[in-house]
Amino acid sequence: MNLTSKNVTSIFEDCLFKDDENTSDPVIAEGIMSTFGFHKERLESYKDDIYSMLSQLPSEFQANGGGGMSFLNACNNKQGKQWTGFHAVMEQLFVLGQAIGKVKCLMPRKMWKILPGGMPYYAVK
Repeated sequence: MNLTSKNVTSIFEDCLFKDDENTSDPVIAEGIMSTFGFHKERLESYKDDIYSMLSQLPSEFQANGGGGMSFLNACNNKQGKQWTGFHAVMEQLFVLGQAIGKVKCLMPRKMWKILPGGMPYYAVK
């Protein structure tokens, strides 16, 4: 799946709980601004698509490439082209990645203030 704002947001929104669904067993992922609870079965159905989009981030984000990079650099893809201009969409991609076990935040929140822009570093496993 191509890494685009539309694709990330579409998957993110579909993985959130609907109004009438049982929310007693969510997959929780902590983002920069919010914590999200996802529907397990729908999240699982998108696992390959989410990982495919994460794989299109620059090699610096890949655990076996650069080992991790600042959130602020996630707006560009491997080819150096901007795929989104919205931090909220970048956050959606990383929380989806965390929820499927493919993204790791490299430092605890209390240490983010020492990082450039006060933003976390993420690695794609």
